[in-house]
Amino acid sequence: MSETQPIGLDPASKKGGAQPSLGAAIQGLVISMRPAEWLKNTLVFAALIFSGNLFDVGSLGRALAAFASLCLSAGATYLVNDVWDCEVDRAHPRKQRRPIASGLIPPRLAIATAVVSAIVAVGMAFAVNPTTGLAVLGYLTLTTLYSFFLKNVVILDVLALAGGFVVRVIVGAVAIGVEFSSWLVLCTFALALFLGFGKRRHELVLLEDNAHSHRPILGEYSLQFLDMMMAVVTGVAVMSYVLYTMDEHTIAHFGSRNLIYTSAFVFYGIFRALYLIHQKAAGGNPADLFYQDRSLLLAVVLWVVSVSLLLYL
Repeated sequence: MSETQPIGLDPASKKGGAQPSLGAAIQGLVISMRPAEWLKNTLVFAALIFSGNLFDVGSLGRALAAFASLCLSAGATYLVNDVWDCEVDRAHPRKQRRPIASGLIPPRLAIATAVVSAIVAVGMAFAVNPTTGLAVLGYLTLTTLYSFFLKNVVILDVLALAGGFVVRVIVGAVAIGVEFSSWLVLCTFALALFLGFGKRRHELVLLEDNAHSHRPILGEYSLQFLDMMMAVVTGVAVMSYVLYTMDEHTIAHFGSRNLIYTSAFVFYGIFRALYLIHQKAAGGNPADLFYQDRSLLLAVVLWVVSVSLLLYL
């Protein structure tokens, strides 16, 4: 959705003299907040599902509030990021169509919307409980540091992206007051690193010789290095999930040793993602991997269903 052509303004007009209509401005703000990317925030429900509280109304309500808070936080961060990167985005073959880069949305309006969204998000999180509020503040801090600084530091840029995924899991756990498994957090972190390195790889392939001029940090990466990093974190992700399923605390919680068999869906999902990244030049937008590939989406759905059946039935 972030690449959708904004209505009411030709991206070639850059800063555009005509004022957009109210409807076009609202649509541009929504596009800039990237609702398609909010799929990542469903990680907040991991603790709800794995703790066995899926059908507890109170826990479900708090998890939904935490999810909404993260979505607003993410939207605010995307707005700030697009304002900061608008000049660079105008030189990108696809990002030039973003509402702020194209001139549809004035930077001041975008910043004002980001501030309001962030305030509402933090207030909503603190309404759940203070720990959730602090966790969401931590998420906003991390994503802001990424936008202004960390995305220009080799390796730390991908670590920061992956850290955002881990914080989402933690937000979900503290929102409903349950502990989270260290193995599961490690698995989430490794999978997020895999997606982050895959994103950098896609950018190198897409932009080719112009990669460094568009994003200076890409000059620090090479396809060989990224492929090696992806191989490392893939192994960590798979092993940490397998060890989680074999942990005695996990077996006692699930009341079954059969969770190990759900590893088949994890293996297939990772291998399918590798196939899409290396053979189909995908991976630029991690969310698109799930939206556009039915096989990968089916693997995720089957994994969720199988885990839920083991835990609840």
